[in-house]
Amino acid sequence: MTSETSSLPHVVIVGGGFAGIAAARGLRRARMRVTLVDRNPYSTFQPLLYQVATSTLNPGDVTYFLRAIRRKQPNLRVELGSVEFMDHEEQTVVLDDGRTIRYDYLIVASGVSAAFFGIPGAEEHALPLYTRQEAIDVRDRINGLLDAATKRPNEKVRIMIVGGGPTGVETAGALAELKDKDLPVLYPELDPEAMEIMLVDMADRVLGAFSEPSSTYTREELEKRGVTVVLGQSVKEVRADGVTLRSMDESGEETWMPAAAVLWASGVAVPPIANWNLPQVRGGRIAVSGTLQVEGLPRVFAAGDVAAIEGGPLPQLAQPAKQTGAHAAKVITNLIEGKQTDPFDYKDLGVLATIGRADAVAEVAGLPVLKGFTAWMIWNSVHIATLMGGRNRISSMVNLGMKYITWGRSSNLIVGDITDYSRNAMIGPLTATRSMKRHDQWR
Repeated sequence: MTSETSSLPHVVIVGGGFAGIAAARGLRRARMRVTLVDRNPYSTFQPLLYQVATSTLNPGDVTYFLRAIRRKQPNLRVELGSVEFMDHEEQTVVLDDGRTIRYDYLIVASGVSAAFFGIPGAEEHALPLYTRQEAIDVRDRINGLLDAATKRPNEKVRIMIVGGGPTGVETAGALAELKDKDLPVLYPELDPEAMEIMLVDMADRVLGAFSEPSSTYTREELEKRGVTVVLGQSVKEVRADGVTLRSMDESGEETWMPAAAVLWASGVAVPPIANWNLPQVRGGRIAVSGTLQVEGLPRVFAAGDVAAIEGGPLPQLAQPAKQTGAHAAKVITNLIEGKQTDPFDYKDLGVLATIGRADAVAEVAGLPVLKGFTAWMIWNSVHIATLMGGRNRISSMVNLGMKYITWGRSSNLIVGDITDYSRNAMIGPLTATRSMKRHDQWR
């Protein structure tokens, strides 16, 4: 940093997800210093994590090295660390290694993580799908479970997905393809019917953010692919060997459902940020004005899933995160230049969800509701185009393309080290949660 640049306004961005990167890029031509802080050295493209979890994509296909953003943005610095404390009077953030970073403007875009809603056993036993490592864990545990099941005659392997939104639907569809196309080749010792894919949601339909025709179509297509769809059932308790479901009708009837693995796609929440000294509302989100400024702190902004904008919540999707991040950057630029900025206005571009090969639903602004192959091609095009970096786009296109071009002729799944997971899953009830423990406990 030179003496010339040290006098420039300093914008600190906390979080390297969709919103944080959009904010950083929105400031690339501004006369200011920008520091991006994240606990990971990479940004994760979360919409495709389920493809990592179901052995189709490599983890590197959906992650992007944050420092690579600097190639076209010399005013950007990247700091690796977690924010432990914020002092808004002193305008500082303190990282977990003790470093203190002073800001002139602060953008909080830290994102969200899995929400377990206080359900007993959910956090201990369910497997969420919101980070790169979680996707890898799910991938290897599922393959470990299947390998263990080959050594246990007449074993039932039920994989339950909790949550009927896009993540739950897409994961269920991908696992159904694995069961149909790959299981007979890779695990001939197993009866294909020994593996069951179950999708559970407390609502009366899947894809609640979509129109009812899209929702109905999706459920029917999942069931055609062998997925057991259970609606109107909430999760009361998660145990190592299954789940207790409770009916949402007046009866409130409870049902015990054994499960080898419970994948959690039921909702998100803001991680604990009490030491950040920011006003929080329902769900832990940070209350902001129409210009994304935090209430009572005009130099502090919040963007993406962590922000609660006056006038109602935004969908927890990539587009709202990108748009709010870019808008926060615009507001800061205009504040420095003495200009006014209009309140944030979300432009809804639509929603997409894939069900499996050649099948999806798409509700895109300006187009009729689409389903089937056309919607699937749109889904693929949008997701590949949205990935950061040419390498990620090409590698994802190749891996997805090889899966579908060689459909039914290749079963070369992407896996990791499953030996310990298989060994641990063989002790006691067949369960992925047991394999989450340190494996030397179960030897």
